[in-house]
Amino acid sequence: MLIFPAIDLKDGAVVRLYKGDFATVHQVADDPLATAGAFLAAGARHIHMVDLDGAKDGQRKNGDIVRAVAATGLRVELGGGIRSMATLASCLEAGANRVILGTAAVTDRAFLQEALTSFGEKIALGMDLR
Repeated sequence: MLIFPAIDLKDGAVVRLYKGDFATVHQVADDPLATAGAFLAAGARHIHMVDLDGAKDGQRKNGDIVRAVAATGLRVELGGGIRSMATLASCLEAGANRVILGTAAVTDRAFLQEALTSFGEKIALGMDLR
């Protein structure tokens, strides 16, 4: 069994949302890199990260944090605001091992097809639904 502890990022902080509602955002840790390090020290080898700034605004703001976490040796699965091939490629270049496509996978079939053709198993689909 693979366990993926999660770090959700907003404005550089580790946060949680209740049912995806941005009005409920609350910070749960000060330092994302220290949080990832604690997961690694506890035996994790994978980590699930979501750039909530990217998910909400379409502008990824936490790329440096993702790069630093990937440099620890954790295998990063990253989602949030990945709506173009350029953004997808930049996530992989930052060290993500797998990129999660959400809304764009449903609304832009051409993008989804190009992503799958270009990157295959490095692509995952994530649907957060009510």
